[in-house]
Amino acid sequence: MDRSEEHRAISEVVDRLAKQFPGLPTEDVREAVQQVQPEFEQAPIRDFVPLFVERGAKSRLRQTTS
Repeated sequence: MDRSEEHRAISEVVDRLAKQFPGLPTEDVREAVQQVQPEFEQAPIRDFVPLFVERGAKSRLRQTTS
């Protein structure tokens, strides 16, 4: 996965999470995703980065809503 595909996939993560957390503003969802992304910046294999970012952001958003 090249970086442009990764950026597209991350955008899709924001869209999916915004639908899963309709009570939160999309900007809050985007911010949670952006906070998690740096954790995987040095990952040598990029194919799973969007999945890991989604999981991390979902965890943060669940903490926000509970």
